[in-house]
Amino acid sequence: MSNDLAFATVTELARLLRARKISSLELTRFFLDRLEKFGARYNALAELTREIAMQQARRADRIGRPQGSPLRGIPYGAKDLLATKNIPTRWGSPAHRDQVFDYDATAITKMRDAGAVLIGKLALVELAGGGGYEFASASVHGAGLNPWNPNHWSGGSSSGSGSAVAAGLVPFALGSETWGSIMSPSGYCGVTGLRPTWGLVSRAGAMELAWTMDKIGPMARSAEDCGWILQAIAGRDENDPTTARDFHFHARIARRDYRVGILPIDFSEQPELEKRFNDALRVLKKAGIKFTRVALPDLPYVETATTILNAETLATHEELIKSEKFDLLVDASQKENLRKSLQMTPGEYARALRRRVEIARALSPLFQQFDAFVAPTQMSEAITLDTSLKKLARKRGNWSVLGALCGLPALSVPMGFGKHGLPFGLCFTGNLFDENTILQLGMIYQHETNWHRQHPTP
Repeated sequence: MSNDLAFATVTELARLLRARKISSLELTRFFLDRLEKFGARYNALAELTREIAMQQARRADRIGRPQGSPLRGIPYGAKDLLATKNIPTRWGSPAHRDQVFDYDATAITKMRDAGAVLIGKLALVELAGGGGYEFASASVHGAGLNPWNPNHWSGGSSSGSGSAVAAGLVPFALGSETWGSIMSPSGYCGVTGLRPTWGLVSRAGAMELAWTMDKIGPMARSAEDCGWILQAIAGRDENDPTTARDFHFHARIARRDYRVGILPIDFSEQPELEKRFNDALRVLKKAGIKFTRVALPDLPYVETATTILNAETLATHEELIKSEKFDLLVDASQKENLRKSLQMTPGEYARALRRRVEIARALSPLFQQFDAFVAPTQMSEAITLDTSLKKLARKRGNWSVLGALCGLPALSVPMGFGKHGLPFGLCFTGNLFDENTILQLGMIYQHETNWHRQHPTP
């Protein structure tokens, strides 16, 4: 079976299945073998699920492929903070090495209902980075390695999801984001990732980090793929009262006069990134999209999000922090920060929540002027494994904080490479529940470019 199949999109694989040029069982065996062979090379694999994968693939072949969703019979991987019945779910943490649940997370159940085939649980930063960590190695699985250059990080906390999709070990993966955990590995690894609106996808059965920030979303080869996957996992769930509505993907490109605001970006240390970003804007302008630089209100975005994240992480993991198992965590900085969170006061959290409302109100009118915002996904190529994240200040150009604070959706698409041969990402941020707009922008860009078709050689 050709290795080109490893880097096909979900929709391309679906066409092969529908035409019976390949069976789900054959496709599943192919990706199982790749994930087993190469998963450890990138520290991407938490648990291979061969037995359940073969059962689900046989079922997909028996039922056949409906004309609606293209996911039936397609293998995928899931970030290992999503509960899977009778399969270990370690949350990336040595403290939870033996943890097994007797139920599936809602996102896993919805994938099964759509006919997708779970072939593996994928590695992540321990506790999804709760409390803040200093080094990429903060995981029971080791540092997530970038398939473009394994001396560089794949990004966190959905490190295994980014590596596995980039290396062609799975056609798509489910990741999660509290503050940048889908955007970061998508940008660093050169894959397409979608962070949905908070409340669009059920978090039932997912490890809680910060309950007012956590989101589950797809990482795949194309914007179109992400749209189909989101449609399958979105929707109301009685087990998660924050879920708000269903999502119906508009798969056909509908060109119109989109108005996009360019977020404030400091390119002073990244001339190569600036060139790639301007190239991307030119492509989109040629497609009829209008751009204007936007001045965001000068508000304490990062400070507010940090306070809320720390307070909610404490509420979630206080029992662990006070237990003997806490010392099993890998990253010293993360342990230090989590201990410090014990000193937080209710007043700090309450004031941060009030500031969050003020920020959301200040940003809301901008979506009357713009359909979306655009900026680079990350402000550099993937960092080396020995880089101290503690010493890397959050640059104002990294606007994942808007998703953390205001629950806004975002889409990262590949937009070329830097001087070290590592990918750059282009990020569209949309209004609440307006995923179709950012998906349209991503599909237009990917129709005009082929960066999403580039891939490393495992």
